[in-house]
This record gives sequence, C-alpha cells and structure tokens, in this order.
Amino acid sequence: MTSFGDFKPLCSHTPSYPWCNLFYHQARPPSPLEFHNPSTLVGVSANFSSAPVGINPECGTLRVGSNGSLGNIANTIVCGLSFFITLGLIWLTNRRKAAVGRFELQIFLVMYLITLPLQILTTGSFLEQGSNALAILTAIHAGSVAALFWALLGNAIVATQVVEDGTISSLVPFMFFALAFFVATTYISLDVAFTFTRTFGPSSPPEALTSVPVFVLTSIWPGAAALIYFITMSYIVIGQLREFRPMAYYALAAILFILSQLDYFLLNQVICNGTNAGVDGSFVATILETACVFVLYRAWKSITEESWDDNIYYR
Repeated sequence: MTSFGDFKPLCSHTPSYPWCNLFYHQARPPSPLEFHNPSTLVGVSANFSSAPVGINPECGTLRVGSNGSLGNIANTIVCGLSFFITLGLIWLTNRRKAAVGRFELQIFLVMYLITLPLQILTTGSFLEQGSNALAILTAIHAGSVAALFWALLGNAIVATQVVEDGTISSLVPFMFFALAFFVATTYISLDVAFTFTRTFGPSSPPEALTSVPVFVLTSIWPGAAALIYFITMSYIVIGQLREFRPMAYYALAAILFILSQLDYFLLNQVICNGTNAGVDGSFVATILETACVFVLYRAWKSITEESWDDNIYYR
C-alpha cells in the first residue's frame, strides 16, 4: 500500500522524474557484484552504467551512449532554448526601470534560468545513475525548485505593496526565505541520497522510496505557492486595480502550469512508450512551463504600463 511521501509509483510510472536520482543513490550497492542480493533495483535499473532516470521505470531513456541512446535529447534541446528565452526576459525586465517589482521579478527569472541546466543534468541521462555527482546535482536542483516557488510567491507579496519593492526591506526577506528554502531542501535531499542521518535518510521499508519532506518541498509546496500566487494576483488585479485584461494573462499562466503538470504525470509515459523510449513527454512539460513564465512576464508588464500610472502601483 502506498502512503504519503512514497516515491515508488512516481519513480516507476513517471519517466525522467529527477528526485528518483536521490533514492537510486540510496539504494545502489557499493559494487555491481552485490546485485545478487535482494535489492530495490531490478530490470533496467540493475545496470547503473546504462540505467535511465527512475527506479525500475516502466519506460525510460537509457544513459547517453548505451545502445546508441541519445538520452533525453528532446528535453535537453528544449531546456537549452528555454535558457536563452529566459535570458531575453531578464533583459527585457531590466529595461523597465520604473516598473514595480522589477528586481523581484528578475530574481524569479534568474532562479528559473538556473533550474534549466540543472534539469538537463539531472534528467538528460548524461551522468551515471547512483553516482555522487548526479545525487549532489539532484539535491541542488531540488533546492533550486523550492526556492523558485518561494520567489514566485514573493513576487505576489511584493505586488501587494506591503513593503516598497526594490528596497532593503523588500529584498532582504525575499532573499532570506529563498536561501532558507534552498539550503533546507538541498540538505534534506542530500541526506536522503547519502543517508548521513536517520532523520531524513533511509526509506522504511527501502522499496517504498519514502521521504515526506522531499515530497512536500518538491511537490506540495510548488503547487501551494502557485495557487496562493494566483489568488493574490487575482485580488490585486481585479479587486484593487479593477482591470480585466491582465487577468487573462494570469489565467492563461495558471492553465499552462496545470497543463505542464498533467503532461508530466499523465502524458509523459504515453509519449515514452510511443517512441520506444526514444524520448519522453518531459519536453512538452518544459515548453509549457517556459510559456507560463513568459506569460507571467507579460502579465507583470501589463500591470506596470505607463497608461495605468494612476493606479495603486504608482502611488
């Protein structure tokens, strides 16, 4: 029976699910010779030199070079393109010198930018499964994602003008909580992979691949932060600014985010099976996520236009 915080279903049914790398490192024996012992790693996962991302996945792209595999090539290309698109958004944001929340939005975009190369490294099947390098990069990736969604929520808080944007009173708590989420999530993820302690370390039972803190910080927290962000911005745009055109952007961003998650957890394996593990559906999720970030930029731009300089954003 699956309980809250068990990653076993996700790691077997969701191709390229990065947090499974933490449990693979936890489960991997010190030597291939020890695979004759009972292990949670069987099938394609038993050979860690060619194993795909996941724990005994039903479908997954083999490591680059194994049987001619190109790894998760589609998502790697999309992440690369998204990296340059995000760079462009950072540049465009910087040009709007008088816009409210400019620094905070730039921080959010920079954080999203950072997650893209990490996603390539943790889901692209470039590094050997169970290696220390892959486990460490995955832990950093998890920390970056948790901090990214704090930055998203932080932008909504700044938009309420509780504190003046771009000032020390805004940026210090903004960065403090971003750092706190990053450090806490990275440490917990490292503990899961390397089992430094028994607090966050070994799963019990091992085959359940259980970590409630990692599940909360990488699955529950992003969804909750996105929901609170949408509710807060809806209140600001409709309740205070009394504008409806920007709300269309925020609604579209919410739809794109939801579709990206549905693709990742429902369509991902279908695409993987349909291409005989040549690629999986993670590239579609990345396209939708980057489109969501672009639409969020457009939404922010629309509520900071000079033609609306009589609203609360300029008082």
